[in-house]
Amino acid sequence: MGNRVWAGVAGMAVLAALAAVAAGQEAPATAPPQAGAAPTAVYQPKFPGDPARSEPEAAALGYMRTLLQAQRDYRKKFGHYAASLYALAGGARSFTKRMARTDRGDYIVNFHGGGNYFSVALTPKQFDAAHRGFFLDDHGVFHVEDDKPATADSPLLRESFQ
Repeated sequence: MGNRVWAGVAGMAVLAALAAVAAGQEAPATAPPQAGAAPTAVYQPKFPGDPARSEPEAAALGYMRTLLQAQRDYRKKFGHYAASLYALAGGARSFTKRMARTDRGDYIVNFHGGGNYFSVALTPKQFDAAHRGFFLDDHGVFHVEDDKPATADSPLLRESFQ
């Protein structure tokens, strides 16, 4: 689909240039798209009230929601929270061994757990408008930071799973 978008953009530029020439004006200068560059897309929310600002944030928050549900299932089954992501992968159906990896693409997972407590922070490899830091603990309340790793003391994100 990306090639069709760029073909459409190039076609529009050609039409604009032809219209300008027909009107006796100079053709507008347009820069060709860079090879391998993806068109800039506006984030489309995944559900009403989606707090994510980008696809990477949506993936990070989805991971955290899955982890929260898996920890709740694990606690029902074993009477305590999983002490590691690998233990969670072995004891909760919704959490896989692949999900236990701490490198999540644009984010790094920092997990602490066991007993009656767990917390997880997803910290972006680079902070920018599309990558905020997130924190969640056994209370099910999401915290967010725009420019540093999120903690339990960070501002609340609208999303909460009580």
